[in-house]
Amino acid sequence: MADSSAKKAPKLPIPGRRNILITSALPYVNNVPHLGNIIGCVLSADVFARYCRLRGYNTIYMCGTDEYGTATETKAMEENCSPKEICDKYHAIHRDVYEWFDISFDKFGRTSAPQQTEVCQAIFHKLLDNKWLSENTMQQLYCDTCQRFLADRLVEGTCPTLDCNYDSARGDQCEKCGKLLNPTELKDPKCKVCHSAPRIRDTDHLFLELPLLREKLEEYINTMSVAGSWSQNAIQATNAWLKEGLRPRCITRDLKWGVPVPHEKYKDKVFYVWFDAPIGYISITACYTSEWEQWWKNPDNVELYQFMGKDNVPFHTVMFPSTLLGTGERWTMMKTISVTEYLNYESGKFSKSKGIGVFGNDAKDTKIPTEVWRYYLLTNRPEVSDTLFTWADLQAKLNTELLNNLGNFINRVLSFIAKPEGAGYGSIIPDASNPQSQQLTKYLGEKVGKLVDQYLDAMEKVKLKQGLKIAMSISSEGNAYLQESQFWKLYKEDPSSCAIVMKTSAGLVYLLACLLEPFMPSFSVEVLRQLNLPLEANISFCDENGQTDKAKRPWDFLPSGHHIGKPEPLFKELKDEDVESFRVRFAGSQAERIVKAETDANKVAEQLKATKITGNAKKQQNKPSGNTKAKSAETEISVSKLDVRVGLIKKVQKHPDADSLYVEEIDVGEESPRTVVSGLVKYIPLEEMQNRKVCVLCNLKPVTMRGIKSHAMVLAASNDDHTKVELVDPPSSAAVGERVTFPGCSGEPDGILSAKSKVWEKVQVDLQSNSELVACYKDVPFTTSAGVCKVSSIANGAIRRTT
Repeated sequence: MADSSAKKAPKLPIPGRRNILITSALPYVNNVPHLGNIIGCVLSADVFARYCRLRGYNTIYMCGTDEYGTATETKAMEENCSPKEICDKYHAIHRDVYEWFDISFDKFGRTSAPQQTEVCQAIFHKLLDNKWLSENTMQQLYCDTCQRFLADRLVEGTCPTLDCNYDSARGDQCEKCGKLLNPTELKDPKCKVCHSAPRIRDTDHLFLELPLLREKLEEYINTMSVAGSWSQNAIQATNAWLKEGLRPRCITRDLKWGVPVPHEKYKDKVFYVWFDAPIGYISITACYTSEWEQWWKNPDNVELYQFMGKDNVPFHTVMFPSTLLGTGERWTMMKTISVTEYLNYESGKFSKSKGIGVFGNDAKDTKIPTEVWRYYLLTNRPEVSDTLFTWADLQAKLNTELLNNLGNFINRVLSFIAKPEGAGYGSIIPDASNPQSQQLTKYLGEKVGKLVDQYLDAMEKVKLKQGLKIAMSISSEGNAYLQESQFWKLYKEDPSSCAIVMKTSAGLVYLLACLLEPFMPSFSVEVLRQLNLPLEANISFCDENGQTDKAKRPWDFLPSGHHIGKPEPLFKELKDEDVESFRVRFAGSQAERIVKAETDANKVAEQLKATKITGNAKKQQNKPSGNTKAKSAETEISVSKLDVRVGLIKKVQKHPDADSLYVEEIDVGEESPRTVVSGLVKYIPLEEMQNRKVCVLCNLKPVTMRGIKSHAMVLAASNDDHTKVELVDPPSSAAVGERVTFPGCSGEPDGILSAKSKVWEKVQVDLQSNSELVACYKDVPFTTSAGVCKVSSIANGAIRRTT
């Protein structure tokens, strides 16, 4: 349910309990949210809110639509209606999308509510009384054609930042480099409404004196960033603002749609949306309960967690805290900020304004279940760097991780228990005496107990992707436990041991339903139904009721004699033809949905199709000849024999005895890094090598180069005359140690490539970068779960080892 406040009495802080106040960046109301918006704020915050409730913390989750400002006025002009009508329309769309995604707001409100005006104006009066506001005349762009001052978002032009020069920068911020701007700083500005060139005119405005508040602000940042373990990207963005120097920030705008400024001189103006929007968290809480101050003016008893995308950070770590500090009141200040980078779509960026990507209503139309979307977005959550949405990756994660791992484990356990007596247990959880006497089960309990501790630690630190990965590893342990126990044999040969295995496994099923509820609530509802357990009474994982301690004894979760429900498959396979259909269907803009032949995704699909045809042709050619030697040679030179992995250069230095060589320590997902020697000194500066992800060929025979043994080779592309060399770059979000694959080319890599068979030499002639800079074997891309590998600028270059 998107908003639970309609059915339940408002929650208030409880003395002696952990009281958690969670907010998500307020989604702007002028468009349909896309998947990047959803994972960037509302879904991430929902997972943490559900986790906190699971743990028994007194938690509320506040969110709503951000409705004031230029973008709303612009959208209203486009759709020939009033701003209020636009807000009503899109608020309902947002509410429905979030409800389908199972987002569990305690209140999903609106910043156009009367409470917003009341709270916003009260804060303004405090700032004015405390002399933190100043008046100033500023120059603003004025459109003679439209006869109005142009607010930030009604102006577009070229970004003035050196080396950026993005030609569609908005008047308030450049979408490409992220720099905050004033409209008058843009080069070649144009009115977004009529496209004419505006002129500069004077206009008076009110400013928040950030420089005067700097001391209070820095004290807050220095204390809370440590206490709240702020994410590194949040700290970096905040420090960048402080380093640049705080300037007075304008808080008023020449608009009609917004919170009116309660000042005689400025009564025709409204508050700048980034002054009043964060106050929306407070006003939406005021809509939830008239006793909102118990949450927002209670810093000793309430912890505030805020979730957002990286472009919103300075407004939450600098602007909003400065506003609250300036009132002189004891506000509940943000303790922890969780920030996501960008989720990109196939070969480009999600974009609301351009309609690029998969949007909330699109996800629903695919008929792919909500829990699958939630799982995929959360496994791909861009916590440290940008990540990539691809349909092929969605398919892989559904079919491999959800269907074959999680779904398979639960279905095997419950289906066996549900079999009639003589073949199973007649749907009754069996009695199991002294389970710890069985070494395999005791070891499983110890391992699961440790994993649960790691899960709790990750979730408390808001490392959501890590928490999900750990929970899923418990399912993997369950599958391994079933296999190693050979329960199907034990049933006849050692019934008491089989009973222990099945009671323990059923307990793991319940444990997984609990731990995965924050991530996939509808999945957990269905698992509990199949276990014949009521949802409300059973989804909890509190220290008080001993649930966490029971994780070390999973056989104790479900009582002997409990009658389970009817087992059914939990996930459905996503087929290749469905993936291709979705890729074509959601290509181009949302408005046009035309097939864009130039996208990497469609090219990969065509390449895979061609690869399959080529492979079949080879088989047909070989078949009539009866030449087994030829077949053997064809198998030997398969690219799949190469063990190419994503590596991370941890340390690099010049070879002490060779001016042209680097010596690198590269993490390829093993216990210790590999020492690698590369002949790249004259092509790539040392500083560009450090902490860089690379493609590493790991199964060459080690070779000594000028006294240092090299245990792998880094792959790079070169131009025809070898005057230019570039590393083959995996996607930034690719996992270190992940094997680089070649779709359509099956097989496992050799332990060490045979020098006699010259596997590398035969394969290397078909390794190149294509015209789109994608690294390929023949026409098949180097592929990771995060996307394809590329080079920077060398098209149609040969890919070689860097020796």
